[in-house]
Amino acid sequence: MDVSRIRALRGPNLWSRHTAIEAIVSCAEAERDINDIPGFETRLRERFPEIALLQPALNGDTHSMAQILEFATLGLQAQAGCPVTFSRTAQTVEPGIYQVVVEYSEEEVGRLALELAQTLCRAAADDAPFDLADALHRLRELDEDVRLGPSTGSIVYAAVARGIPYRRLTQGSLVQFGWGSRQRRIQAAETDMTSAVAESIAQDKELTKRLLQSAGVPVPTGRPVEDADDAWAAACEIGIENGVAVVVKPQDGNQGKGVAVNLTTREQVLAAYAVAYKISDNVLVERYVSGQDHRFLVVGSKLVAAARREPPMVIGDGTHTVRQLVNLVNADPRRGTGHATSLTKIRFDDIALARLAQDGLNAESVPARGQRVILRNNANLSTGGSATDVTDDVHPDFAARAIAAAQMVGLDIAGVDIVCKNVLRPLEEQGGGIVELNAAPGLRMHLQPSFGKGRAVGEAIIANMFADGDDARIPLVAVAGTNGKTTTVRLIAGILGSQGHRVGMTSTDGVYIQGKRIDTGDCSGPKSARNVLMHPDVNAAVLETARGGVLREGLGFDRCDVAVITNIGKGDHLGLSYISTVEDLSVVKRVIVQNVKPGTGYAVLNAADPMVARMADSCPGKVIFFAHDRNHPVMAMHRAQGKRIIFLDGREIVAMEGGAEQRLALKDIPVTAGGAIGFQIENAMAAVGAGWALGLDWTVIRAGLKSFVNDAASAPGRFNVFDYRDATLIADYGHNPDAIQALVRAIDGMPEKSGKRRAVVISGAGDRRDEDIRQQTEILGDAFDTVVLYQDQCQRGRADGEVLALLHQGLANARRAKEVKEIRGEFLAIDTALADLQPGDLCLILVDQVEEALAHIAKRIAEAGN
Repeated sequence: MDVSRIRALRGPNLWSRHTAIEAIVSCAEAERDINDIPGFETRLRERFPEIALLQPALNGDTHSMAQILEFATLGLQAQAGCPVTFSRTAQTVEPGIYQVVVEYSEEEVGRLALELAQTLCRAAADDAPFDLADALHRLRELDEDVRLGPSTGSIVYAAVARGIPYRRLTQGSLVQFGWGSRQRRIQAAETDMTSAVAESIAQDKELTKRLLQSAGVPVPTGRPVEDADDAWAAACEIGIENGVAVVVKPQDGNQGKGVAVNLTTREQVLAAYAVAYKISDNVLVERYVSGQDHRFLVVGSKLVAAARREPPMVIGDGTHTVRQLVNLVNADPRRGTGHATSLTKIRFDDIALARLAQDGLNAESVPARGQRVILRNNANLSTGGSATDVTDDVHPDFAARAIAAAQMVGLDIAGVDIVCKNVLRPLEEQGGGIVELNAAPGLRMHLQPSFGKGRAVGEAIIANMFADGDDARIPLVAVAGTNGKTTTVRLIAGILGSQGHRVGMTSTDGVYIQGKRIDTGDCSGPKSARNVLMHPDVNAAVLETARGGVLREGLGFDRCDVAVITNIGKGDHLGLSYISTVEDLSVVKRVIVQNVKPGTGYAVLNAADPMVARMADSCPGKVIFFAHDRNHPVMAMHRAQGKRIIFLDGREIVAMEGGAEQRLALKDIPVTAGGAIGFQIENAMAAVGAGWALGLDWTVIRAGLKSFVNDAASAPGRFNVFDYRDATLIADYGHNPDAIQALVRAIDGMPEKSGKRRAVVISGAGDRRDEDIRQQTEILGDAFDTVVLYQDQCQRGRADGEVLALLHQGLANARRAKEVKEIRGEFLAIDTALADLQPGDLCLILVDQVEEALAHIAKRIAEAGN
């Protein structure tokens, strides 16, 4: 078994909506049925017993080694606790070659699971050992390391539940919600509304205390100190010599680090200062407020959760030592080493030993049954503390104080630490005080408290960031098909621009924001789509969605408002990535239709193309059909059901729904040349359908179509027409038989000048099938008098001269072409064709390097004085 071409499908894809790892797996003949490998299944079960539970389909049925790899990859993740359920193995057209697809929740974990699954399969085949426990430990450890922590995760899951898209911007907790101008960002429990000023204030405990005092919020007295002696002096000012306990803590600490409480002696104060000084140069001494430690979570103007926190402790049983009791407590599966679990393991370190010594205990002491043994003075969960939810018990006046404290500092999300006897009475009545405010507070204690019910704090944060019903999305149109995609994308972008939208657009020409190109090259893949959706100015997106990107990585978005399929034609990269037939290709193009917004989204489909028309069954939204002929059976059925259709009536495009219709004159749609160019009429219909699906006003749709000029600037390489010494030049990027045939039909429909001679300049892309390259010149040889062949700059895997030979073969039985020239170099080929043109002639130039070729043509036209 050989595993190659491992890909991460990071968005909805050919196989499912799940993120997944896809691998190409080659199996030797004996591996195509594991029953042919003596003892393999028994050895596999011995090494991974759970595989039989996860995949009961094993049980002696016929399975290839590739399928076993699939089962093992999914099963290892599931056993490690990853939420995965989907997998599939597909046989390719090549014997023994399979596509294995397995869902992942974290890409790195999915890749590791595939690697470990290969090791498992080889171990079972070779009767070698396999350490299942170690494999699962590695997967769990990696998963905990890379997945979102509980605080960030709760916010993300709340957003997903509301249909708000998200994207992790880093491996950490920086996350973007929404698209374009609607986007918002968080980092852990901080949002883009959390100001740096408010965060800075919260980190300065002394400044926070002064601000809260000015607002009449109860806080403990105290001050910053300069050194250990000053710390003792401050403690004396507070009244330590009269029995008033104090707290020593870093002025800008977090998670309880360096905090010492309930100090009553000089030795304790000096020791605590030394610890705090290691955390921060600025140390604070305050009056110790007696009572229990509470954390209040304030979001916006609401108290959404409250918890009583207990310091790390163990309860004596009269038998075990303190050290043994700590080990027993830490064995609780809810306790981990980080923030991924609901509780953290108790740290049994020097601080814990020092705290034991205060009570006259040590690590080997055996506490009496029921004796509480405190192991730290602070009650932070990060050091092993526990939390009890008390949200429902909080007195309204008490809650108002916590909210006032957060608003005084300016935090939209704040963790307010309060020491008091209970939360049933107002804070002032019981002498309690606010001891600290925290920006980016941990949410774990509220999500999964040790005792009591969890609170929907993630939902509260999302509700504070987004108004009810706001899904943070912008209108998104995805366009796929074989031919016409780029022109259709540009037409739709023009219509949206007429509405006043700031449009982000991707195409094979580049990425455009409000008409300005910000990236060049073929940008029809998911990376460019994501870049557009991240741009803060964009409030509408039109994305050309090519097959290559879908196969390599999936879609760059989770769903679209409108999916447009122009057509499915021959010769568009068939034979690549196991897409061998037009039917295979239609399945890839259909992915955007399958991911239309359920219920309210639309698929705009070419009814005259049977494969496109059948995609209607896969659309979770509604369908608009378009075709020249309103009486086409698909159109007629759709019209009879009162649904939306778009068709051609004489010199007008008609949009009809039920008994209502809108008419758009072809003379007002320049891209169609007044109706002379048939394939541009179809592109215009598709664009009309997209605008209609988005609910745009018909005045806007008409204005957008009328303003679109199909020249080299606005649609480079898309039937650009020039005048050269009274001859007609047409530059186009047609690159497959269907596109060539459409171009010939368009040229046949153009009004000819006095001359009847036609010339064509063509090369062929090497990554097409032989028959597709030949068919291009078969079509052109029947429609042109002179054919000028040139070799592409990039042969795309072909040997030198191989493509030219295939093009010559296509001309073998040409009915019209009497002259064939072979030129090395695109620009020289263009010059050769131009040199022979006479007034009234027509020359079609099928460009390869679009921008460079158009610039060359423009230069020659300028030199000719046109």
